[in-house]
Amino acid sequence: MARPSMLRRTIATPLILSALLVAFALVAWLAGSRPFNQTVIDIFLQVIFVVGLYTFVGNSGVISFGHIAFACLGGYVAAWTTIKPMMKGVSMPGLPDWLMQLEIPFWAAAVAGGGFAAFWALVFGAVLMRLSGIAASIATFAMLAMVNSIYSNWTSVTAATSSVVGIPIVRTVWPYLIAAIIVVFIAWAFAISRYGLALRAARDEPTAAAASGVDIPRVRLIAFVISGAIMGAGGALYAHSIGLVTPDTFYLGLTFTTLSMLVVGGIGSLSGAVLGVLILSSLIQGLRWLEAGVQVGASTIALPGGVQEIALGAVMILILMFRPAGIMGNSELTGRIARTEKPGEPGEN
Repeated sequence: MARPSMLRRTIATPLILSALLVAFALVAWLAGSRPFNQTVIDIFLQVIFVVGLYTFVGNSGVISFGHIAFACLGGYVAAWTTIKPMMKGVSMPGLPDWLMQLEIPFWAAAVAGGGFAAFWALVFGAVLMRLSGIAASIATFAMLAMVNSIYSNWTSVTAATSSVVGIPIVRTVWPYLIAAIIVVFIAWAFAISRYGLALRAARDEPTAAAASGVDIPRVRLIAFVISGAIMGAGGALYAHSIGLVTPDTFYLGLTFTTLSMLVVGGIGSLSGAVLGVLILSSLIQGLRWLEAGVQVGASTIALPGGVQEIALGAVMILILMFRPAGIMGNSELTGRIARTEKPGEPGEN
């Protein structure tokens, strides 16, 4: 079995990551700017999505292209449970009466969205987690396409491709900060659990792990359900951050943004998942400001349109060229000099 991650030996990692997130929230609070406030909210939501993806991909080694489907499920739960009954009757007349009359707080909708997504993760995962490698990755993408197709055509319940509006908007950063910190600790707790350790052993040495009694499909399924719940809760909060949902909100764009942040930060690292979001999100926002124009004296300096995508692509290529395993690799922020975990390296007694 590969040596257990540094996560097992210290709680410093989630504490350091939480401190970084709190620092971003304090900057938004001190700035007092609504656009910047929304930017920080978007960063916290991306942290939830990327950490949710890491919980499965980082521990199992199976690349998933379908996790944003669970965010879609959670986003529509927020719509079904928090919009005023009268507005539901107009846009989603096919909802059952009990759901039509239901109106709960946003935090309860996030919990419900996580539970709904976890249920479907269990249903899909019971089949998908028996696959490995590229077959599993393609199957998760098929799951994403299936959910998108159903929600894009279920007119009476999801309003099909029309925007479902009326979701109460939550503008303050603190609920999103709390959710992001909770998610970081959930991911850390799973990683140091016996299921997380067994899953990483199966990732690094599947034959040896199976011979040692590890039920690989079962531990993968546990990770899949937990990560699905995180994505579902994140999808519900995402809906409350913008006040509407459509199926395409949770499709290819968000899928590849989330995956790219995880890859750049380091697939096998919780710290990498969070740092990938913070670094790329800060870069994206900086380029947006430059494209909009910066006032220098009497003149305005602005980058040409499209530079954001070009620069972001160039940065990702450079990072992966010199750090193929991502910024953090398999190492974690622990308050000490980071060490990289190498598959097959002897463990400590």
